[in-house]
Amino acid sequence: MTRKPARMYRSIEGQVYTRQEYMGGIPQCRITQFDTGNLRTVFPLSLSLGCEEAAQVRDTALEAARISAVRVMDKTAPNLYHLKIRRYPHQILREHKMAMGAGADRISDGMRGAFGKPVSHAVRAQIGMELLTIHTTDDHLADAKEALRKASHKLPTPTRLIIRHRPVAA
Repeated sequence: MTRKPARMYRSIEGQVYTRQEYMGGIPQCRITQFDTGNLRTVFPLSLSLGCEEAAQVRDTALEAARISAVRVMDKTAPNLYHLKIRRYPHQILREHKMAMGAGADRISDGMRGAFGKPVSHAVRAQIGMELLTIHTTDDHLADAKEALRKASHKLPTPTRLIIRHRPVAA
């Protein structure tokens, strides 16, 4: 089956559905790394992507945003950044798979027992929740802004850039 468009899962509806021990056949979370870059250095500057609307963000969208941001930062500031995905996708998305095409009306049960099978994971992002953070130096502020701008295009919700300066102990 093909993947459904993001607009089908973007809005937050219904109860939270996270208890994996009660269900089987859940696919793996698609996020490969939650922390990338230089993990040992403490950087003075942190830039974050904050949500402006409440939405569900799929794990594939978070992974695409991470890859996009890492690609920019590896080219412009290698080993001078730390990118962190701030939220884990706990929400499990379900889909009622219907048979389509000619002759499907004879084998389909319609909406009978339409609870759905698990197909993906998502983050239930509220307004102001930060999804991605890049820690870097002051010299690479423009590079980090560009990386987060490109990453924001992969997310299904409008985002805002939040910049914080952290005092670094000498």
